[in-house]
Amino acid sequence: MLESLYSNARLYDLMFPQPSGLGSRAQFYLDLAATTGGPVLELGCGTGSVLLPIAERGIACQGIDLSSDMLARARAKFEASGVTAGLHLGDMTDFDLDERFGLVFVASNSLTHLHAVGDIVNCFRAVRRHLTPGGRFAFDVFNPSVQVLAGADGLRREKQRFADPEHGEIRVDVEERYDAAAQVTRGIWYFSTEGEPDFVVSSVEVRSFFPQELALLLEAGGLRLVERFGDFERAPFTGETPTQVCICVAA
Repeated sequence: MLESLYSNARLYDLMFPQPSGLGSRAQFYLDLAATTGGPVLELGCGTGSVLLPIAERGIACQGIDLSSDMLARARAKFEASGVTAGLHLGDMTDFDLDERFGLVFVASNSLTHLHAVGDIVNCFRAVRRHLTPGGRFAFDVFNPSVQVLAGADGLRREKQRFADPEHGEIRVDVEERYDAAAQVTRGIWYFSTEGEPDFVVSSVEVRSFFPQELALLLEAGGLRLVERFGDFERAPFTGETPTQVCICVAA
């Protein structure tokens, strides 16, 4: 069985660094958290890269993730920074923290790991139960491109390269196929160095959320989409923008 991409948290952080500052994902959620005043809950918090700056601002934070490896790295980051947050091993489709939050968010396309409509709606219902009156639910997912999805033909192609202090330069190849019936792109990711080909092979499966269906899924979960942007600087959303940045309230 292939291992999950999220079973190697150190490589994940190196491959997907979270920039800070104006226009970044981290700054968008930090600004939103400051506006709502907290407390804040991140679903799919991973290694804590987006949640940590919010906690460092002095806002009460909690996070949930399905990967114990990712959470272990998140706890180490929080400890090193001298801030605390409740970090829980759990499933974003079924959680109960017995607390309400001014902001619940799902960053970095983490919502795309929910594939079945029932799981998505259950997640939204759980979010609604955890929102304070007037609270906000925010998330970002990619805006599906028909051209990109059609290009998922199963051929292995180089995706990116990044530097690793332990292994040197790492090349990442990906082969993907798109399952149109499920709206899921199923991929295999190969990590190689010059001297060690395919030293990690991981599976990644992500669901496409088409813009028109998102509002219906949110409505089924008791939420209402109130704003949608095309990037983290709040540019207008169009069919050509690569990202859907969404803000919702309880319906």
